[in-house]
Amino acid sequence: MNVTTDAPLAATATATATASVDIDWNEAFCSEGANCFRFGLDDTGRAYIGSTLTPGEYVSDSVEALRALISAVKAGAADHLL
Repeated sequence: MNVTTDAPLAATATATATASVDIDWNEAFCSEGANCFRFGLDDTGRAYIGSTLTPGEYVSDSVEALRALISAVKAGAADHLL
């Protein structure tokens, strides 16, 4: 899974910069208050999850990997974080 930010990397960071991608974002899904997330796809079929509070930051992976993540969260695998 890749975590990407459009912000410049610090001089000590060991991450590599990624090329800009054109993401087709769905309408944001909002729960209580301003907790809004959005899902998107690029033209190569990669899937993205991002927050509307930080639009230049997102998590990306294959559609299958993000589908597995969402299924695990729905099944309660992250309930201990709440």
